[in-house]
Amino acid sequence: MIVFPAIDLRNGACVRLRQGDPNAETVFSQEPSAMARHWVDEGAEWLHVVNLDGALGQIVGEAAEVPVNVRAFSDIRRAVDVPVQFGGGIRSLDDVRYILDLGATRVILGTVAVRKPDVVKDAVLEFGVDRVVAGLDARGGMVATHGWREQTDLSAVEVARRMRDLGVELIVYTDITRDAMLTGVNLRETADLARESGLSVIASGGIGSLTDVQALVDLKEPGIIGFISGQALYTGALKLPEAITVSNAEN
Repeated sequence: MIVFPAIDLRNGACVRLRQGDPNAETVFSQEPSAMARHWVDEGAEWLHVVNLDGALGQIVGEAAEVPVNVRAFSDIRRAVDVPVQFGGGIRSLDDVRYILDLGATRVILGTVAVRKPDVVKDAVLEFGVDRVVAGLDARGGMVATHGWREQTDLSAVEVARRMRDLGVELIVYTDITRDAMLTGVNLRETADLARESGLSVIASGGIGSLTDVQALVDLKEPGIIGFISGQALYTGALKLPEAITVSNAEN
């Protein structure tokens, strides 16, 4: 099971938002690339980078003036040599191409996966299934979009199955109500999603301690291939080397 340290970018800084609320922000570093190096030095084999401003509507693709978070992402890629997945505000095939060209190992498509699924299909066809991930963010099992501000009447399982039919093999599943709350992963919903969709799943939202990591490992759900941790790592509630050790114990 892979541990993905999260680097959430807002106004060029590394931050955490509680349940995605822009008014509940904690800044952890003004140098995201330094945080990336720190996590790699601690043993991270992957990084999970999110452009929060992009998720909330800021431009992501190529522009006359490169957005500050895109510059920060470029700095991260220059600073570390581990694979990096990037999401937040990617709305078109050109955006996908631009972010991949900047060095992303794979892109996460969230809102566009729900609103413009043809973009997902085209991205898989053009760039390959290994470079395209669907990001599903949900409250009570129902998907939300546009930086979690717009609630849909679509279940996560329903959207995941649509993604599977478009060629997607991997999804990031976030329980919004648990994000940055350190209350533990929604084990049942995450495991059910993996089983009912037939897709591989990266769990997100709620990891608060080594006990939560162990609980996820103890599920022994083959469809869950890893988890994302932000708040717990940044506050010290979870130590990355210990999390990696426990996650690898299942192998």
